[in-house]
Amino acid sequence: MRVMKKLWVCLLYCQLAAGSVAWAQEAPDVGLINQLAGKVSYGAGATANLTAQAFMKVRQGDRFLLPVDTSLRLIYFRAGRQETWQGPASLRAGMQGSELISGKPPAVITLPATVPQKMARVPDLLQGARLGGVVVRGVGGARPMGPVPTELTQARAAYKSLRSQTSDEDVTPELFLLSVLQEHGYVDEMAPMAEEMLRRQPDTPEVKELAKWVQMRVNAPR
Repeated sequence: MRVMKKLWVCLLYCQLAAGSVAWAQEAPDVGLINQLAGKVSYGAGATANLTAQAFMKVRQGDRFLLPVDTSLRLIYFRAGRQETWQGPASLRAGMQGSELISGKPPAVITLPATVPQKMARVPDLLQGARLGGVVVRGVGGARPMGPVPTELTQARAAYKSLRSQTSDEDVTPELFLLSVLQEHGYVDEMAPMAEEMLRRQPDTPEVKELAKWVQMRVNAPR
């Protein structure tokens, strides 16, 4: 009888553990780190022992720990909310915003509705750049034929508006327009955006990688 009880308890713990793992694996992507200064740690649950990277996606439940003299900027996709945190602070990512654990509350701005959805594609764009991207003949700097897509016209206007609202070192406007230009194949216009990002964040490795990949695309055989 005792053996059966122990087996039952073991099975119960296994089910609870499996449920916890499944929850962690299914935690949705809720945002993006679009600027980072210093060594910021993150993790799930009560621990935060992984090193955060610029332009990585943020999952619901991620906990961030910012030491003194560090900063973190997050974009939440669903709410169009951009938060700028200064260390020392700690926070937990929710669906539409962060939960303050310790430190000072963030500075918050609301982004235009189209920006967060396009920004969600930036990590995939960056991953392609890190892998070297497959640059083939015919995808160089030539502009697509036909009228300019309405979405691109709107994105250019949104870029100007966003650029006037954000700080000089913030490359969110450039990343936003870059993702739209990439989507519609306007490779020739991607180069100025990449150069502008480099000017604003010359020491960010991810910006350097993206700019290098854009240049490869622009110079690809046509």
